Amino acid sequence: MTPVEFGYAAAWRAVRAMPRPVAAALFRAGADRAHRRGGPAVRRLAENLRRVVGPDLPAAEFDLLLRDAVRSYARYWMEMFRLPSLSRQQRLAAFDLAGSQMLADNVAAGQGSVVALPHAGNWDAAGAWVAANGWPLTTVAERLRPEGVYDRFVAARERLGMEIVPATGGPRPPFDVLLDRIGQGHVVPLLADRDLSARGVEVTFFGGRTRMPAGPALLALRTGAPLYVTTMWFEPDRARGALEGPLPLPDPASGSLDERVRRLTQQVADRMAAGIARHPQDWHMMQRLWLDGQPGTDRGRSGTGVAGPG
Repeated sequence: MTPVEFGYAAAWRAVRAMPRPVAAALFRAGADRAHRRGGPAVRRLAENLRRVVGPDLPAAEFDLLLRDAVRSYARYWMEMFRLPSLSRQQRLAAFDLAGSQMLADNVAAGQGSVVALPHAGNWDAAGAWVAANGWPLTTVAERLRPEGVYDRFVAARERLGMEIVPATGGPRPPFDVLLDRIGQGHVVPLLADRDLSARGVEVTFFGGRTRMPAGPALLALRTGAPLYVTTMWFEPDRARGALEGPLPLPDPASGSLDERVRRLTQQVADRMAAGIARHPQDWHMMQRLWLDGQPGTDRGRSGTGVAGPG
């Protein structure tokens, strides 16, 4: 076992053994320390959040937003580590989804559903909640390194009732597996605010150019399955989400498949942007996203209030 694998395994055991208030206090303290240090990931998060809220939010208010966003990300990890130890009833109580009746009706009718969601709130709690309702769920996971960490995450999610398809290195292409699962009436949630392939669809997002994965739009267009977008955020008592849609699918006569995928992916981007703008503190985007440069994090120039590298 590598040191990284050992660290994740130890965290899983320790956090699950702690009373929740103790774990929450420890993770919040760690988040506040990370915020004060302002390392590379926090600076990138600041750049991304500045895109969301714009340049006019005063530096002091923006710094509080950034602190809350780092705390939110820490809360995601704390709750993720604890999820496998929760009972079915506890998993149902840990998340609430407005508009969930649409998914319930689709499952009852044997109709697959495609759900696009951002890296926000607690997407693992959302998946565990869907599975705890008895609804079949299949999603795709990025392969992590070392491999043992990826295996541990997959095992944890599978114990919660989710089917995990590797983004790379699986016995079948993930898109083919998802086509099958939609045909079998599964809920297929896909993180859709960051393209991992460098071959994604170019969209406008918070006024700048970025790429987003074509998968949600292409699956809906290929299968006719309804496509939804979910806003995700935290409240003090639980993680929450709101399901919007289904999005109108472009008519086949309106353009080529590529053109229709682009238009539909832009709709997804617009819906996600609206949700992120309502809950910016719960968007956990710590990677470079925009293609056209980003506002800097220098305190004087951008007003982000983020310190330099620690």
